[in-house]
Parts: sequence; C-alpha cells; structure tokens
Amino acid sequence: MSSSNTEQSSGALIAIAIFKLIKALLLIAVALVAHHLVHHDALESVTRWVRHVRVDPGNKFIHTFIAKVTGLSDRKLEALSVGTLVYAALFTTEGVGLLLRKRWAEYLTVISTAGFLPLEIYELVVRPRSAKVVLLLANAAIVAYLVVRLYRSRQVERHVTKQ
Repeated sequence: MSSSNTEQSSGALIAIAIFKLIKALLLIAVALVAHHLVHHDALESVTRWVRHVRVDPGNKFIHTFIAKVTGLSDRKLEALSVGTLVYAALFTTEGVGLLLRKRWAEYLTVISTAGFLPLEIYELVVRPRSAKVVLLLANAAIVAYLVVRLYRSRQVERHVTKQ
C-alpha cells in the first residue's frame, strides 16, 4: 500500500472507531436514563427533564417518547438498561480496538455489524424512517470497507510470506 492509501485507510478506520464510540456513549446514556426511571416515577421524571432542557412539551416526538417510556414496567426498564450496557460494551470494545488498529477488532466489527444488518432491514421495513436508512447504509458501508480491508491485508501477508 502506498503512503496515501495507508493514511486514507487509517482515517477511515478512525472514523469507524469514533462512530462506534459515539454509539456506545448514546447507549450508555439510554441505560442510565432507564436505570434512573426504575426507581422514580417515569412520567414525572421525563416531564421534569423535558422542562429542564426546554423542549416543547407539545412536540409529537416528545409525546411519543413519554408514552413509550412511561408505559414500561420496572422490569422492562431494568432489562433495557442492562441490554443497552451490553451493546455499549461491544461498541466500546470495537471502537477502542479499531483505534488501536487491532486486527481482531476489525473481525469483531465485521461480525457484529453484519449480524445486526438483517434486524436493521426488518426495522426499516416495519417502521420506515430516514434515520434508519442512513444507519443501515452506514453500517453496510462499514462492513464492506472492513471486509475489503481484511481481504487486502491477507493478500499482502500471503505475498510477503511467499517471498
């Protein structure tokens, strides 16, 4: 690989790592909110938060969010909290591994990201949203990029060992 290709490749890997780490941070935030709501009145907590961040309480997205969150039992909120922390740990592992340029992290990212693609497609079919399309395309691009990168690096290794 030329120096220019290596720099572009490193930049793409860093971008993927940052994307994974941002997803991890968002999931950690969801987990903390869900955990907080287990021990408090969900409607009161969410309403107070909406007022605190000065979001229009009449907003249809806020109403949908409040309806979904306040309709969850404590058991479901606990499960949501634990589940999102598990996914956050996976995304953190991928992100840190990619930043450290570990080959295992590339394989882990390909496997876990590709594994979620069918679920993302299903979700897109059931409840189409433009954000889901963007996320699906980003994840498909990540898988394709990493598969090609892993294939090329393997070809380079084979070529070097033959010499």
